[in-house]
Amino acid sequence: MSIGEKIKDICGIEGNAKDVLIPAARFTSANITLGGAGYPIGQFHQQFLAYVEGLDTEQAGRISLINGLWDAFNDPIMGVITDRTRSKYGRHNIYKVIAAFPFALSYVFKWTSFGISASGNLSAVWWWYLFAAVMYSTSYTVASVPHQAMLPLVAPSYFLRTQYRIVEYMMNSVGQVSSWVFAALTLSNFNVKTALTALPTPSPDDRGKYMMVGIILAVWFFWPLIYSFAKTKEPPSIGQPREPINLRYMLNEYKLVFSNRSFKQYFIMQLFFSLARSFYSITDQYFMVSVADQYKYFISLNVIAGTAEFMGSPLNYLLVRYKGKTFCGKLLGPMMIAGLALNGLIKPSMNPKTVTRILFLSAVLYNFGFSGPGFVADNIQPDITDADEMITGRRREGVISTFYSLFRKTIGSFISYAVGLGLKLFGYDPDRKTPAEQTPMSMLGLRLNFVIIPTVLAFFCVLSIFRYTMTKDDHARMKELLAERHERGHVEVTEEEKKRMEKITGQKWEEMWIGRPDPAVATVSE
Repeated sequence: MSIGEKIKDICGIEGNAKDVLIPAARFTSANITLGGAGYPIGQFHQQFLAYVEGLDTEQAGRISLINGLWDAFNDPIMGVITDRTRSKYGRHNIYKVIAAFPFALSYVFKWTSFGISASGNLSAVWWWYLFAAVMYSTSYTVASVPHQAMLPLVAPSYFLRTQYRIVEYMMNSVGQVSSWVFAALTLSNFNVKTALTALPTPSPDDRGKYMMVGIILAVWFFWPLIYSFAKTKEPPSIGQPREPINLRYMLNEYKLVFSNRSFKQYFIMQLFFSLARSFYSITDQYFMVSVADQYKYFISLNVIAGTAEFMGSPLNYLLVRYKGKTFCGKLLGPMMIAGLALNGLIKPSMNPKTVTRILFLSAVLYNFGFSGPGFVADNIQPDITDADEMITGRRREGVISTFYSLFRKTIGSFISYAVGLGLKLFGYDPDRKTPAEQTPMSMLGLRLNFVIIPTVLAFFCVLSIFRYTMTKDDHARMKELLAERHERGHVEVTEEEKKRMEKITGQKWEEMWIGRPDPAVATVSE
């Protein structure tokens, strides 16, 4: 066997590698945008509103809260819409083109008020950034929910989905690292040394720089959506049947989702993971400025963090290949917890070099560690669609993928408000930035949001991974049963298999679509 064949065997690629990797790269190129655009927002935007545009932490958080409520409304709607779309381009793919231009425009709007903030009218500033947030999140939803819904279609088999996911992680990293590079260079007047070791604390004098960040990143994030649409083909859906849409229909669609035990296990896992990440990422700039006093290294830390996360991807892939989809979370999750807890050692009275070392070590442990639980959650999400089909008899990729978008931005929106309000209640003032200006209560608020809460949430995330039920063999048998049910109208299973499928879905066999014979087939047999 040649070296190339050995590598293919290790990676689990059957046939010609390019027949897997090229389609995967074309499809997941959209994740340069969908996986990358949120990183600069998560890392810079809340503090941009406070330090540059003059809003206090509660006002900035209130924008995120209202936007989160809007997301909680429009994400489920988009899931139902994409499942019911009739188009010669298919049910899902076309929405990437529809969303591309408003997405790019809203990205500019999020980073500049076009002079409103300079007038000193904070009420007008608040309304402008609320409008920008709603426009951005809506266009993101229109692109992301259908894109995620396509994965079970373009990658129908269990491990092929993992291969697509690893390429998706690479595209996410491209979007993440490139956005940090563009943002860092722009904020440092294109001086690499300043960006990495002497980045100044944000101030109103930086408004022009942040506007350029928005313009540059809007252009960068526009093309992947168009490219992914053009290079990914989906079967036409013009003739597909669809039920009349109404509130009762939509509520029932999501009620059915939560009747699936595998989905509930996935939901809890992803919920704790998203909450932990949101508290950490929303508070990190405040902590770097007002506790660690090391904001000058903020970009360097994020580059190292992105690199550490990316380095975890090959290991996670191989662990999934040989140990199943949850093992990487069980192995690396404790590192995520340790990285979060390590920041609790930092005190303003420490030697600055010691603080820097702790921050860098924590960033490596945390980001390398969370790549495991993150990979678990992303990998099992498409399999939930197959368990859902056993219950309902329908392919509802859009409804399931709604929660991918919800976890990625809706949860973050709610936590942004919780952090902003919490810091204000603890007495944190963005105008008093240095550690010397902090009170014991404001220090406690920063530690609570950056260290204590994320660590506890990460612990429960890892615990939920150990409780996940479905295995590779379970999924393989599930796919066989679904194919048999569609072809023959009924399936033949042992009592042991029935019990296993009931444990995975949380439903009685006779009450699921898979366990009910097709009446038409039964009539013919009689």
